Amino acid sequence: MSDFFRYDTDEERRALLVRARKVALLAIQRYDLEWEQIQFIQLSDAITYKIKTSTADNYLLRIHSDRLSREEICSELLLLKALNESKELNVPEGMASFDGIYVLEIETEIGYRRPYVTMMRWVEGEHAIGEFTDSCAYNMGILMGRLHLAAGKFNSPSDFVRPTWGVESFKREMVKLERYYERFLSEEEWQLFQAATEKIISELTVMHPKEHNYGLIHADLHTGNMVFKDNQPYPIDFGRCGYGYYLYDMAGTLLGLWPKHRWMLIQGYESVRKLESDYARYLECFFVMFMIENYCHHASDPREIASLIEEQQYAQAYIREYLNDRPFLFEVIKPVEINR
Repeated sequence: MSDFFRYDTDEERRALLVRARKVALLAIQRYDLEWEQIQFIQLSDAITYKIKTSTADNYLLRIHSDRLSREEICSELLLLKALNESKELNVPEGMASFDGIYVLEIETEIGYRRPYVTMMRWVEGEHAIGEFTDSCAYNMGILMGRLHLAAGKFNSPSDFVRPTWGVESFKREMVKLERYYERFLSEEEWQLFQAATEKIISELTVMHPKEHNYGLIHADLHTGNMVFKDNQPYPIDFGRCGYGYYLYDMAGTLLGLWPKHRWMLIQGYESVRKLESDYARYLECFFVMFMIENYCHHASDPREIASLIEEQQYAQAYIREYLNDRPFLFEVIKPVEINR
């Protein structure tokens, strides 16, 4: 039995999307929706579609990859339900089928595993275009602080299962990157990646998770996973949510901001919950860790290679600052020259 998400080649990717659309059309019949249009969004850790209806409400249909169990998906939906009970948060929330099931298992082509499918309430808003304003960056910090506060109050049941993001997950990602790094890194650049990885693992090993610095996090709250309405950010795509350090969560957002707005975000965050006095040193570790994990995730996709190569002038600059113990989060770092 083959994985539903098998797409090592362009031909397999096209075949996957054909399978997925058939699955989506079967799944949508299980919901009490007056739907009018199904619109493909993207293929990533899940295949997603926007479901437009004849009413003002829209929905998100997700076909989950084989790496997630039913228990993990159910746990995500349970967390989202709890977060939405906070008056200060508006996050996606799972929707039951007409027979009361939140995680469907849908038939597909013979020889492939049946994928899990979920339907989510659509969070209205637009992705940011252009540079962020100061107030927008500040509001992103407030949002993150509120998320961490609300998640910290969540009482998980005994069957709650979500991944942990830390030393072991980072090591697994680096094993994957080792297979693909030659596509976009020279040997010298790869050596710097390895040196940074050793330092990150060394620092993570001596960190101590406590109630104040560790808990349930979004784990993928980059700026593309927020939508904005009236200058207010709303988080989407909790598919990677799990256990980790709050600073790791913050690092994923800071990666897409200019130094000035990184500072504004932290100020917004601290208006909700305070950080420890020595947070900057640990935040830089998570910043480089998150950056490297991004390359681990995208390196296997040939369509991403050109942009990965282009980004190395900045990535290598950050890694060098990190390895030399020079603070860089709030400084404009000069890109290095890349010779190919």
